[in-house]
Amino acid sequence: MSKTQEAQDRESLEETRAAIREGVRGVVSRFDDEYWLKRDEDGEFPREFHRAMADAGWLGITMPEEYGGSGLGVTEAAIMMHEVASHGGGMAATSSVHINLFGPHPIVVHATPEQKAAWIPGLVAGKDQCCFGFTEPDAGLNTTRIRTFAEKVPGGYRVRGQKVWTSTAQVANKIMLLARTTKYEDCKKPTDGITIFYTDLDRTKIEVQRIPKMGRKAVDSNAIFIEDLFIPEEHRIGAEGKGFYYILDSLNPERVLIAVEAIGIGQDALRRAAKYARERVVFDRPIGQNQGIQHPLAERWAYLESAWLMAMRAADLYDAGKPCGAEANAAKLLGARAGYDACERAIFTHGGFGYAKEYHVERLFREVMVTRIAPITEQLILSFIAEKVLDLPKSY
Repeated sequence: MSKTQEAQDRESLEETRAAIREGVRGVVSRFDDEYWLKRDEDGEFPREFHRAMADAGWLGITMPEEYGGSGLGVTEAAIMMHEVASHGGGMAATSSVHINLFGPHPIVVHATPEQKAAWIPGLVAGKDQCCFGFTEPDAGLNTTRIRTFAEKVPGGYRVRGQKVWTSTAQVANKIMLLARTTKYEDCKKPTDGITIFYTDLDRTKIEVQRIPKMGRKAVDSNAIFIEDLFIPEEHRIGAEGKGFYYILDSLNPERVLIAVEAIGIGQDALRRAAKYARERVVFDRPIGQNQGIQHPLAERWAYLESAWLMAMRAADLYDAGKPCGAEANAAKLLGARAGYDACERAIFTHGGFGYAKEYHVERLFREVMVTRIAPITEQLILSFIAEKVLDLPKSY
């Protein structure tokens, strides 16, 4: 390929990505700070925002074109979610659409053509909202130790168990559920015997209890209790017992998306802090003229930009079909920390007003906190990098 052609291709790619930013911004900017403050106060799911994103086609950015999606990669999804995160909505905005991107990835990769045709268009159009029943109270990140059990019965499975931190279960009509179909002690390997299902959220068989929490109030988190739920066999994704391996497909993209969302929130907070520092006058001079204010803000900018480059590196590797576990995990670690630190500094820059809801930085601080905790802890990320990159002994 000639250099001229390479340059043309890169220019076309940059134009596409710029168009994504512009298009997403056109939707997101219609929902101002007051909208998100109200959702933070009343805890109502941002239905208007979700509907607007669906109507504009953004819920299907990573879905196959033959089912109504755009068929784009994790890089384009990251650009989209970074823009969503950058306009005051925080994780309430991102989480309301994030789930649609790579959460249903097992369907795209492992479902039958008939299942894809039946399920994906509803997700792309925003007609169906899916929650994810993966985490359990006594298992946490040790997914092999889940206890929810799907017993084989004529025509399907009977499921009993409990899940926790199931987002959007208050508003979802579908659930992607991870359950054991073979008991842990009966499996040759701990990762065997786990099956994944996509089925209706039958509220006569699934009790949903909302968990009050620190931030992201508008996107509910829940404990769910499943008792005698029947799941038809045609709602099983892929082969029985292979569900653990299926969910691995979506782990690295999710880390990248969480990273860029945290970065976007941090940059939003940093912009607000810089604006306040330019305008706030104390002792006859703007506080932004003081190096004690300038230097911490400039440092946060540097860390946010560095984290962004790592996230884009991970996304590029993923889209090229190359290993990206270390880069995706590092992006999540760096992005979450950079976003958190920027939001914290924004509060300190505002002084007492940083504690007031009027300036929104305290809300952004609460929103970004979860990115340091989920979907994987910083400690496990560091253990992974130590083992896989530095060739140190496995520590857990």
